[in-house]
Amino acid sequence: MKGTISVCCFVSLLLLQATAEEEDFTSVLRDRSHIDETLRLATEEKAADYAAAIQRLRKIYHTSIKPMEQAYKYNELRQHEISDGEITSKPMVLFLGPWSVGKSSMINYLLGLNDSPYQLYTGAEPTTSEFTVIMHGEKIRSVEGIVMAADSSRSFSPLEKFGQNFLEKLIGIEMPHKLLERVTFVDTPGIIENRKQQERGYPFNDVCQWFIDRADLIFVVFDPTKLDVGLELEMLFRQLKGRESQIRIILNKADNLVTQDLMRVYGALFWSLAPLINVTEPPRVYVSSFWPYDYAPDTSRDLFKREEISLLEDLNQVIENRMENKIAFIRQHGIRVRIHGLLVDRYVQTFKEKMSFFSDPELVFKEIVDDPDKFYIFKSILAKTNVSKFDLPNRDAYRDFFGINPVTNFKPLASQCSYIGGCLLDKIEKAITNELPALLSSINSGKQPGLSSCEATGCGEKPKNRYRKN
Repeated sequence: MKGTISVCCFVSLLLLQATAEEEDFTSVLRDRSHIDETLRLATEEKAADYAAAIQRLRKIYHTSIKPMEQAYKYNELRQHEISDGEITSKPMVLFLGPWSVGKSSMINYLLGLNDSPYQLYTGAEPTTSEFTVIMHGEKIRSVEGIVMAADSSRSFSPLEKFGQNFLEKLIGIEMPHKLLERVTFVDTPGIIENRKQQERGYPFNDVCQWFIDRADLIFVVFDPTKLDVGLELEMLFRQLKGRESQIRIILNKADNLVTQDLMRVYGALFWSLAPLINVTEPPRVYVSSFWPYDYAPDTSRDLFKREEISLLEDLNQVIENRMENKIAFIRQHGIRVRIHGLLVDRYVQTFKEKMSFFSDPELVFKEIVDDPDKFYIFKSILAKTNVSKFDLPNRDAYRDFFGINPVTNFKPLASQCSYIGGCLLDKIEKAITNELPALLSSINSGKQPGLSSCEATGCGEKPKNRYRKN
């Protein structure tokens, strides 16, 4: 009996000692000075040059791209309307991944919010049920989703289309912080594979796609205990296709494993993700522990520190190149709008050519839209213009597009000209080939972006429509 009591007392003492050592370990905070150094938060930005470039970009978009976008209802094809808030917004960093892998803890660590009254709530159970946008503000306050969607100066007004149930699950947090002056973080609900999407009360995948389309950097976070890929995570990776250059995969909580187990987990993660990422080069995986406390003893702390600095350098690259990325995004958008305008114009011309006095307009256009290759709709665009076949949209999308917008509602491009305003096609081509590249060059060379020579002096030439048939 005495022996049993002695053993129990000994085990209790060991447990108390282990608990005390764990508390001592978790109470040691990690040095954060490398975060400020890598992200260069102490350096002042050239706010005037950045503001001038943004204003120039807005002017190019509104005068050269948006007129064609509105004339041919591009937004009804792509469901992506660019607002002034989106043009002027900061780079967006999106955090995705399974539940309780450390997404919120990582944001707390990067912003130094640990043990502060406004840190994001974390825990071993699923804790984040909302889409949380952490952004810069003059004071610390929370912003409801309905307020964010109603504010046209922000870039979140299009989120109203996902319904009131979603807006109740959207929250913004504003705070004064050097890093948030340059970037916006978005924390998302963790993926729970045993929960059906419809139980969320809003279209979760559609909302994720909205944020994915606008994110400059996407962190997909895993931990050693959640490497399995279910249906919802598989759907998420389908939505990420085409955005591989923005994806960074993070194996978090790596200091919970010894080196040998960490190598096995690293291989298992690649094995799980290999069928989901169809790229020739493997994705970049960062292995570390992103939270404010010191690394566990007897682990590869030097490796973890280097991995963390590499990730911060990636983040800093996005911040440094934010203006270039915006110009490239607007130019890509302009190319898509131009292709859409050319295609609608071709549909309109073909419809008018095939119509006769006794023809039924609905039957004629149904034949055209059902088999556009028969009438060389897409091939004629490739032959007449410098459009890549890889940029052409899906043919079936135009069947739905013209089902909502009758072809008779659109004018040919040749008639979309005015003496003062010029031609829609000429303006958008000038923006794509001259104005936006010139703005990009002025940013890279550090010059103040100014007006083009024609805008400064007034060329006074009558606009020419190169697409008009002679």
